[in-house]
Amino acid sequence: MAVTGFFHHIGTFLLLASTILLIITTISSPVVNDIGMLKVTLGNATNDHYSEVSFGTFGYCYLNTADDNRDYCSHHMVGYRPADIMTVVEDTSFSSYSRDVTQVLTKVMILHPIATGIAFIAFLLALGSGFFGSLLAAFTSLLAFIVTVVSLICDFVLFSIIRDNVNKDGSGSHASYSVGIWTILVAAICSLLGAVIVFFTCCSARMHKRRGGARTTAGSKSDYGYPARRRGWF
Repeated sequence: MAVTGFFHHIGTFLLLASTILLIITTISSPVVNDIGMLKVTLGNATNDHYSEVSFGTFGYCYLNTADDNRDYCSHHMVGYRPADIMTVVEDTSFSSYSRDVTQVLTKVMILHPIATGIAFIAFLLALGSGFFGSLLAAFTSLLAFIVTVVSLICDFVLFSIIRDNVNKDGSGSHASYSVGIWTILVAAICSLLGAVIVFFTCCSARMHKRRGGARTTAGSKSDYGYPARRRGWF
């Protein structure tokens, strides 16, 4: 039972870790300027200065601009046009299909805070010691995993389109995945492992409890009184 409880705590911790990692993804640019899901280092970079475009969940930021070394960020919004932004900044060319797809996929990033909320609910449920609370935590964390994976796939499709076009246009700019996309990847892994561990530990605890109850019942049925004392020869 002690081992079961230990592993249950590990599962609970993984759900908490998943929540924190999803929060980091959710607060990417423009909430926190320097946390991005994709960063584009512009072709005007020098040894002393470089400018970047940081794409996040609810918008984007121009970091360390060439004019005054300041950051300029968009308003917080659900859905934006990353392809149009790179066309304006670096004259990167995109097909009309790529422009439309990337715009739609930015709207799917609303799943980031939704997955965060579900993962946090799973963590709170896992804190309970009851069987049904742990079982609900397992299914809730599985739901968080599904939502996170759907969002993760859309994120990689979205930013791979932007990255490939930027890196192939010959402008000297370089695009690469950044912190926000890796944190959601690790969050998906943590939520899956947390769901599996919490589910099996709650089932194992239930099984041990039933076995303990069966032993107690068997002992009470066989113990109706003291055994008859055997008579001696004296």
